[in-house]
Amino acid sequence: MRRLHFVLAAALLVFLGACATVYQSKDFSDYQQQHRTLAILPPSVSINVQSFKAGTEPSLIEAQERSESELFYRQLYAQFLKQFGKDRYSVDFQDIDQTAAILEQAGLTVETLRTKSKSEVAALLGVDAVISTRVYRDKPMSTGAAIFSVLVAGASLANEVQLNVGIHDGKSGRLVWNYDHLIGGGVVSSAEGMAKSLMGSISKKFPYRRNSKSNS
Repeated sequence: MRRLHFVLAAALLVFLGACATVYQSKDFSDYQQQHRTLAILPPSVSINVQSFKAGTEPSLIEAQERSESELFYRQLYAQFLKQFGKDRYSVDFQDIDQTAAILEQAGLTVETLRTKSKSEVAALLGVDAVISTRVYRDKPMSTGAAIFSVLVAGASLANEVQLNVGIHDGKSGRLVWNYDHLIGGGVVSSAEGMAKSLMGSISKKFPYRRNSKSNS
């Protein structure tokens, strides 16, 4: 029975890992030569309102989304810096505190950023390209310690997380790279723990990897 559970768990993990789609423009190498500094924009997090108790105030849901957005933001930046520190990337990243300060001075929030084109935002931040992230989640997660558990043997899917990361060229505003990943199944964790897992996966697929370091 344990062997069967192990096989089912392994099959489930393979299935989950396969639910990722990566788009890269044919002329990405041209943009790669031009890009030196990228800015990471605050992630947009949306949680299914039906996962909350009936009568939950919209303000509380929005507060949960903002809290998780901040966690994803810090973890995404940390993962990129970790790889950059190993000299694996050909680009640098604007400090997210600097990015946040510039956006705040311009009166822009996660919500109002949607009203601006990516080229406008890149010009405001003084960078060559911008990274935008959207996270859709079935259920909110706790802020406690991370606990990962894949439930098999008839267990139903407990939560789904849809992650989308896009890179837009600063001058043209064109989408040049996109990573779309759906995680479904009994994956249980804190928001911080899930962020580390998802962002760790993104950092390995990031397109600005140095050829000599890409497999290290």
